[in-house]
Amino acid sequence: MTGTPDFAGDGLVPAIAQDARTGAVLMLAYMNEDAYRRTRETGFAHFWSRSRQELWKKGATSGNVLSVIDIALDCDSDAVLLTVEPAGPACHTGASACFDASRHQLDDADADHGTRPPAAGGLQGFFDLESLWATIADRADRLPEGSYTAELIAGGVDATARKVLEEATEVVLAAKNHAVGKESRDRVASEAADVVYHLLVLLAERGISPQFVLDELAGRAPGADR
Repeated sequence: MTGTPDFAGDGLVPAIAQDARTGAVLMLAYMNEDAYRRTRETGFAHFWSRSRQELWKKGATSGNVLSVIDIALDCDSDAVLLTVEPAGPACHTGASACFDASRHQLDDADADHGTRPPAAGGLQGFFDLESLWATIADRADRLPEGSYTAELIAGGVDATARKVLEEATEVVLAAKNHAVGKESRDRVASEAADVVYHLLVLLAERGISPQFVLDELAGRAPGADR
């Protein structure tokens, strides 16, 4: 990285921690010059507590430290982006990220009752897949007993690929039945969700980040140089 944050004003800049592996936004805190310096010197995220008025190292007591892989500044140098490897849950509540419990979809009434589809080209809520991928990646790392995801991953590529094939067949059948009025839209969506989930499990089993898929899709976008 280059440059130094602009600590003018109250001497603080917001610092966002993003998981290097999943891309999930883990938390938002604040840095002063000392916290920024300590972060660069030690390789672990340090912040300034506005409530306690003191410097603190993330995970100093819990062990859930954030190992910093990269530091970037925004265009005005008044915000910091930390790319990190978390050693445990990033949120003090025990959640993997501080934003997990606070997501709300816009136009809840329309979304809940399905009165109209999202506008073409509008936001589709794909950010929720970040949380799903983070959970799947965690199961792949720990293989906890009793986890369906872990059981599939432990079965290797044969198990994960077989489920993708099965679920793909189910969504095709549901879509064809929907076309002739025998299945609901929700049924098609449910089967499609199964495909997405099992495809992510297959990627986790193969050790392939979804970012590779997104990069491939970006290369196929209209106007992309292919």
